[in-house]
Amino acid sequence: MTTAQKIESRLKKLGDEATAAQSMRFFKTGPGQYGEGDLLIGIRAPVLRSLSKELIDTPLEDAVELLQSPIHEVRMLALFILVLQAKRGHARSATALQAGDASLPLYRAYLANTARINNWDLVDVSAAQIVGAHLFKKDRKPLTRLAKSNSLWERRIAIISTFHFIRQNEFDDTLAIADLLLNDPEDLMHKAVGWMLREVGKRDLAAEENFLIPRYKRMPRTMLRYAIERFPEPLRRAYLNGKK
Repeated sequence: MTTAQKIESRLKKLGDEATAAQSMRFFKTGPGQYGEGDLLIGIRAPVLRSLSKELIDTPLEDAVELLQSPIHEVRMLALFILVLQAKRGHARSATALQAGDASLPLYRAYLANTARINNWDLVDVSAAQIVGAHLFKKDRKPLTRLAKSNSLWERRIAIISTFHFIRQNEFDDTLAIADLLLNDPEDLMHKAVGWMLREVGKRDLAAEENFLIPRYKRMPRTMLRYAIERFPEPLRRAYLNGKK
């Protein structure tokens, strides 16, 4: 039995049927839904986060093997482990390694397995920490490629990865990717783009408004609502009523 198989076997013992049933509804795993066919066994994220700290030294090849599991929570654990390894690598790079070197294998493994990072929560807990952090001091063209992908999850990775830049008060890439995704057909992308625009606005309202004013009337309504959620009420109403 491989290390990954031992970890998965351990996780199966932690599952809860009632939680699993609720989670499968929440993550839209039914026929025709975005998570169709995904299997959940009912383990809450805090349990997985705690376990990932114990398993932080899991070899990369074993974490990648965990990502191949049909079980959602096993893939989530793999991503939590990779995120912790990425953070540790960046911390070490500041003093002992050439900046970015420590994150390259994790970044490559992540992008080679985007088909397994196939629900919004899996993307949201990992893209900024692994992809965004790796690209922060590098050419960010890979995000444009991801944003133009036919894969919903790769497009979501593209915009959520920019959260790392936003936290460093760099907004240009977020706004450029948001523009590319303005007419995305998926509601999950409307929410993701709106969320990142909101995060820009929390730090620089003028930057967000400069993006919104020429675009908000043709934005999907959900995207707009997410983007202006934190605006002062009179300003929020002006956008919703098309009077900006």
